[in-house]
Amino acid sequence: MKKIITIAGSNSKTSINKSLLLYTSSLLEDVEVISIDLNDYELPIYGVDLEAENGIPKAVKKLNDLLDLADGFILSLAEHNGTYTAVFKNTLDWLSRANMNVWRDKPVFLMATSPGGRGGATVLQAAVNYFPFLGAKEITDFSLPSFFDNFLDGGLSNAELNKELTQKVQLFKRHLNIQ
Repeated sequence: MKKIITIAGSNSKTSINKSLLLYTSSLLEDVEVISIDLNDYELPIYGVDLEAENGIPKAVKKLNDLLDLADGFILSLAEHNGTYTAVFKNTLDWLSRANMNVWRDKPVFLMATSPGGRGGATVLQAAVNYFPFLGAKEITDFSLPSFFDNFLDGGLSNAELNKELTQKVQLFKRHLNIQ
């Protein structure tokens, strides 16, 4: 059975990106979903001096080992001021020090959502452009605008957006060689 690691790029306990990630994961069948909560990996702010003095933190090594298990990744990225959240960027910086091939040459499904009409489009585009340098292959992406208008009762209420997401999930499954 394929293992899919999911990560919401937020440390908010009420993250709308976590909600989107949970719904999207429910659309996958015959896979094992391993959900990573960034709150479980408290890390110091990355710095070369800190790394030189103390090495790579145990939490990074643990997370890095977990990423080795994945056949693919689904991430839903929160957008803060047009880019990654501080917690996600810091985690990514540390992970790249443990293994520059963070995404292990595996398929990656990138998503973003926000309360606004752009749906995290800026952070999503940044990730689509940057993640191949970190080993992301066969990237699929999806943006959900106006989260509170389009996501109700644990799912997408907008039929057109739900159809698009379902098609993107099917594309991601093909990248994983899942029927």
